[in-house]
Amino acid sequence: MSKFEKSEWAEDKHAKEFMENADIYILERKRLFEILKSFYTHFLGEKANQRPIKVLDLGCGDGALTRELLKKDPKIKATLIDGSAEMLNNARKQLESYEGFIFIQKTFQELLEDESKGNDIIADEFDFVISSLAIHHLHTKEKEDLFGYIHEHLNSGGFFLNIETVKAPTDELESWYRVLWGEWIQKNQINMGVQESFEYLPEQYKNNPDNHPDTLNIQLNALKSVGFQQVDCYYKYGIFAIFGGEKYG
Repeated sequence: MSKFEKSEWAEDKHAKEFMENADIYILERKRLFEILKSFYTHFLGEKANQRPIKVLDLGCGDGALTRELLKKDPKIKATLIDGSAEMLNNARKQLESYEGFIFIQKTFQELLEDESKGNDIIADEFDFVISSLAIHHLHTKEKEDLFGYIHEHLNSGGFFLNIETVKAPTDELESWYRVLWGEWIQKNQINMGVQESFEYLPEQYKNNPDNHPDTLNIQLNALKSVGFQQVDCYYKYGIFAIFGGEKYG
């Protein structure tokens, strides 16, 4: 049994709640999507004029990132992977009008284990690997192993972009970032006219044993250690960040 199967994300109820309320409590979610699309246009737009871009969406949830990319480029060919059957089924429904998309139910641990046994189910190489709020559930060594896995499955000149929560370098900053997140949730609830309160989430996130965030520097260094170039943080707001890198050669 994988760690994922013991976590709350294996529960259909939790997955459904996330999909219904993500816009309310993910800090600056719409802004994160806009940066994703800008990145795609700037770095992969020229390739997209020549052939369909191959996208790998890791921890895809209901396919939100892939759907955003389709707004920019409806010709992409996507492979979507998630450990949750509920999430993956919703992704299939949301993307049923697009032909040739591949949906795989696997946890990150299972992907890495399969590869170590020579049974890697992903034979393809991709131009763009994306992930959102999924990799922080892995421990540090697992993150580095997954970054290596991603690097191996990228074409030369391909990019990895990760929308993720990160741990602050000090406890004082970590505390303020949670306050900042709570203030944003409160304001967002008012603007959206939401009756249910989600202001408890920053503290719940902190105390959730399924979460294992690392500092931004640790993860940027891990990306560099497995061979990524142009490694940087592309955006950051409190504990929410966008970072990644490019595969050369």
